[in-house]
Amino acid sequence: MKPVLYIGLCFFTLAATSKDSPKYPVSAIPATLKEGMYAVVREDFSRFQILAINKSRYYVHKAITILNAKGKMFASEAIGYDKMEKVITISAYVYDGEGGLIKKLKNNEIVDRSSYDGLFSDNRVKLLDLSQSNYPYTVEFEYETERQYLYGIPDFQYYLDDEVSIQKKTYEVQFPFNLKPRYKLNLIKEPKREVNGETEKLIWSIEDFKPEKFEPYTSGKQLPNVMLAPAEFEYDGYKGSMQTWDNLGRWLSLINEGRGTLTDQTKLKVKEITRNLPTVESKIKAIYEYLQNRTRYVSIQLGIGGLQTFPASTVEENGYGDCKALSNYTVALLREIDIKGYYTVIQAGPSAAELEKDFPSHQFNHVIVSVPNGKDTLWLECTSQTNPFGYTGDFTGDRWALMVTEGGGKLVRTPKLKTEQNTQIQKATVYLDNVGNAKAKVTTAYSGLQYENNGLSFRVTGQPDDQKKWLQENISVPSFEIGTFSFTNKKDKVPTAIVNVDLTLNRYASVSGKRIFLTPNLLNRFTSIPPKNENRKNPILRKSSYLDIDSITFHIPEEIYPEFVPQPIKISNQYGEYESTVKFDQGKLLYVRKLKMKPGEFPASSYNEMVDFYKSINKADNIKLVFLSKT
Repeated sequence: MKPVLYIGLCFFTLAATSKDSPKYPVSAIPATLKEGMYAVVREDFSRFQILAINKSRYYVHKAITILNAKGKMFASEAIGYDKMEKVITISAYVYDGEGGLIKKLKNNEIVDRSSYDGLFSDNRVKLLDLSQSNYPYTVEFEYETERQYLYGIPDFQYYLDDEVSIQKKTYEVQFPFNLKPRYKLNLIKEPKREVNGETEKLIWSIEDFKPEKFEPYTSGKQLPNVMLAPAEFEYDGYKGSMQTWDNLGRWLSLINEGRGTLTDQTKLKVKEITRNLPTVESKIKAIYEYLQNRTRYVSIQLGIGGLQTFPASTVEENGYGDCKALSNYTVALLREIDIKGYYTVIQAGPSAAELEKDFPSHQFNHVIVSVPNGKDTLWLECTSQTNPFGYTGDFTGDRWALMVTEGGGKLVRTPKLKTEQNTQIQKATVYLDNVGNAKAKVTTAYSGLQYENNGLSFRVTGQPDDQKKWLQENISVPSFEIGTFSFTNKKDKVPTAIVNVDLTLNRYASVSGKRIFLTPNLLNRFTSIPPKNENRKNPILRKSSYLDIDSITFHIPEEIYPEFVPQPIKISNQYGEYESTVKFDQGKLLYVRKLKMKPGEFPASSYNEMVDFYKSINKADNIKLVFLSKT
């Protein structure tokens, strides 16, 4: 539901070049800016103009030299338009390595389609592709749009890729004195200021910049950027303010006012299904399951920039809606049984940036429902037909959101699962023969955030073919055959998926003469080891938080006996705890492994300690037992 600042296509303005007047030759790029890079930004100029409280313009001119196939993404541009935005100009050219013009993009070479895969959208996009097969080459785009609104202002990102250098990049924001925008600097100096009559201009620029390699386990806040937002604005006739979160919440409430009316039939239905339920929570759950059973999600981008919801009656009639409409509908259903739910905007996604609490602005792309319930708050993801009641997971969990109340906007924090709730509990029985083949019965319970491992939460209620594919993609032994299997879904607030599978493991243990070498860690070996860095600069941010417990019983043939059984291993530090034990008794070998990973922010100086911890886990997970044949 985040409004996108769309750019449309109209006609061409750039002057062509010829072989006699080369443009952007690769030879003009300093060697230092090319080394280790796959693209170089030759120039990138953008300007945002605030013309009035309800009118703005956006202009972009950029040229990027693509050095090899890895930078091919820069050869394409997606340019959108809608009924509230008109296009003034656009041009597109591509040049060879010497700066000679290869082609000027023609109108009939542009693909025009809907911006969204949903059923309804006012937004369309024109796709420009200047891709070439021979490298290097340079693409050049220029466009300007006029918007009949003022709501969002594009941020300025110094850079987002550590393999793209910059010759020159400039961002200007121009405005009348009475509509001065707000901005927040992150690792960037104050802008240059220019005054011309009754307007002012803010200018940020960067030249001859080569980024350092990104460090793993860092916050996005380590990248320099400027966030911008209007103070006062108007969108489709609705005036508002972003000076405070309270004000922004009031505006969101205003544009959705009067859109929660239900039919008498639905009012009777929700009262009927909740009448005999004993608690507020059980009633909320019944409403949520009613929503899941009779609606589905579609993307709808109609109205004012995807910000205003469809009426609840539209969801009733059609049985579908987007995140805004389904959340608004849920709030209306709860209202009928005297339970107050709140329309709540949030930045969704596993890698979503942390909301900047001290900079009220539109930092959201999704809507959920929050329902205060005594000392607790219940959170409803209204777009999913399968999501467990009250579960936020890594899509909307552990982050700030804006609750839209009658009295304005209120920042609220969604729940964070504890380490001990994000578990993977695996039990297996393995029957080994004397030539190294094995058969195994494995039961694994994935809970909390591990319920979402590699898309498991979608597969657990899916078709058998999809479930088998998930097993094939996530079983890590070199050679295996899948026998019978089953997936069970436990839809609690902290959900659990239980996966049972029978495996045939050909050559699981290796044979050399009279010896058999066996790795007792069957399916859960730690492999993610980043390189060491003696000059780490940034603090270490680890969000990973989980507990794995593996218990594997091996049935060993009478014809072989252990020559070497490793001693117990125990490792513990600020990053986590690991222990494993191997016990052999009367033809049975029991392997137990526990790994607890702790989240947190750690000093840069301890980075190599973390790498050593990971290496130690990897080494312990790959330890082998040696058996000898009696014959």
